[in-house]
Amino acid sequence: MENIPNQQQNFEVPKTYKIERSEIEIASRKADLYKVGFGAPAQNDQIVRDAELALAAIFDQIEDDLGPVTRGIDDLALVNGPASLPVAVVIANSLLQRYGVVAVFDPKMSGYVVSASSSPAMPVGMVIPA
Repeated sequence: MENIPNQQQNFEVPKTYKIERSEIEIASRKADLYKVGFGAPAQNDQIVRDAELALAAIFDQIEDDLGPVTRGIDDLALVNGPASLPVAVVIANSLLQRYGVVAVFDPKMSGYVVSASSSPAMPVGMVIPA
């Protein structure tokens, strides 16, 4: 059997899009905050791949630190920062595989707008004050 190198071992941090995760408390509940932003100039075809790689690296690190993580429908992911529409779809898709609720920061509302939810406690359109 041929020894195929693990691509994760050669992982480079994407340069066109940056994503950082931190644990916070907001409105008396725990949440994971994903700070996102553009890096080196590039077209969306490259940026979406880099965003997906950055999220995969974050999720791999979480599993390395904590083991397999099971999340419930009330688990909350917050997204704050600029993203093109194609990048926003990649971020939402990745987060929705792991969280029951995804909310995105809206500076005009000074809060996070629930944009996707499996939780009756946090319906789409609910604003979580920042």
